[in-house]
Amino acid sequence: MDAAMIDVDAVRADTPACHRGVFLDSAGSSLPPVQVLDEVIGHLHREAEVGGYRAYAERLEDLEAGYGLMASLLGCEADEVAFTDSATRAWLAAFDAVPLSAGDRVLVTEVEYAGQAIPILRRAAEVGASVSRIPSTPSGSVDVDALRSMLDERVRLVSLVHVPTNGGLVNPVAPIVSAAHEVGALVLLDACQSAGQVPIDVAALDVDIVSGTGRKWLRGPRGSGFLVVRRAVRPRLRPRQVDLRSATWTSPTGFELRADARVFELWESSVADRLGLLAAVRYALDLGIDAISAEVRARAAYLRSALATVPDVTVHDLGPDRCGIVSFTVAGRSPAEVEAHLVARGITVSTTDVTSTQYDMSRRALPEVVRASPHYFVTEPQLDEAVAVLRS
Repeated sequence: MDAAMIDVDAVRADTPACHRGVFLDSAGSSLPPVQVLDEVIGHLHREAEVGGYRAYAERLEDLEAGYGLMASLLGCEADEVAFTDSATRAWLAAFDAVPLSAGDRVLVTEVEYAGQAIPILRRAAEVGASVSRIPSTPSGSVDVDALRSMLDERVRLVSLVHVPTNGGLVNPVAPIVSAAHEVGALVLLDACQSAGQVPIDVAALDVDIVSGTGRKWLRGPRGSGFLVVRRAVRPRLRPRQVDLRSATWTSPTGFELRADARVFELWESSVADRLGLLAAVRYALDLGIDAISAEVRARAAYLRSALATVPDVTVHDLGPDRCGIVSFTVAGRSPAEVEAHLVARGITVSTTDVTSTQYDMSRRALPEVVRASPHYFVTEPQLDEAVAVLRS
């Protein structure tokens, strides 16, 4: 593994907790660098000193600059960015704004996450729309040819998971967007597991809406998320949750919605968490997202290769293009038992089960898997340590 792209010693120095055990759960909630921690805690201290409104006013310039900062990371324009308190809130705000009525169709992938599948199924049932699954190729990624055969003028939305929660797959985006746009359908990209570990260029991909979180690969705080809504599609959306942040009360009986993506924001939010997210974005931009991606992919590939040598361990990752999530099982042991065994020895992993990705895991007869997700601050000797524990 060539670690010259990122100064591993420096990023590990910024992450004191990575020296205490082996952290393999950045797909759950990663370890923030001290720069993020200092920003969050520092602002909370300032709120305690002068009150939330004054502390907010002192950082208004930084908060405004944050829209351009996030746009730089995602390859979009500053007025196409909104901040939320989670990826779920961002995704729901966008999905609820997509007009749906009886006879309309929504297409989903076979790796759809429960956080999206549940509201899609519920709303489709309420309005009389239908939900159809796009088949996967034998390698696991979205079958673009099958998608094209499913598209017609009734398709209003394609819900696309960029990276599923339960494996290393990276789905293709550009060809799916191109096909959907041929029939006028919108594409809502769930970048919850890709933002911060996979380069995303919204303009180049021509994707309509993107949602994501701060707490995973971006290494930001929990309670932070973002939404990208392209200028061209905003007139087609009908935001349902609006308040005095989203609109201006212009007369006793009238109001005017914002014309930019901030129409999807609400008045109240955690300023400390927002500042922490922006610190995480700056940290990622300073390292370079291409460098981060290369390091993360290399660590995951190293771990997959090592796990393949361990008797009774089966890796379950899919796709020709794989990222930093490694999923596996151990014969004769439940994933929960494996997780507990590893955690007791200072190795942090997580598990994901069929209720999170019902379509995919039911199709593959996998009730649950162990998920290991090494970030760039994890070293090869630490991965060897984790594999040695499994081998023993």
